[in-house]
Amino acid sequence: MSENIQTFTDSNFDETVIKAGGPVLVDFWAEWCGPCKRLAPTVEALAGDYAGKLTVGKLNVDDNPNTAFKFQIRGIPALLLFKGGQVVESVVGLAPKDDLKRRIDKHL
Repeated sequence: MSENIQTFTDSNFDETVIKAGGPVLVDFWAEWCGPCKRLAPTVEALAGDYAGKLTVGKLNVDDNPNTAFKFQIRGIPALLLFKGGQVVESVVGLAPKDDLKRRIDKHL
């Protein structure tokens, strides 16, 4: 994983995402999920593109079921964009980088 991508867990989610000073993009994924693996390079590219403007991290839904349940994650990959502790955008499934950038740019 890139140095621009954080690892989110049930135990650090409130502190690192909900209470974050700026926008946070969370990639909900699992090791066995093929589409999650295909989306990973896009998420890494976004983390590089938005370094210093957006925190990007991944949360493994198998290892952190409480957070996934709290945000009603039923399909993965799922990307949630948080701002001020609230979800302001969500994308489930694969999405092109340009689409994701458009969605993120609205909130920066």
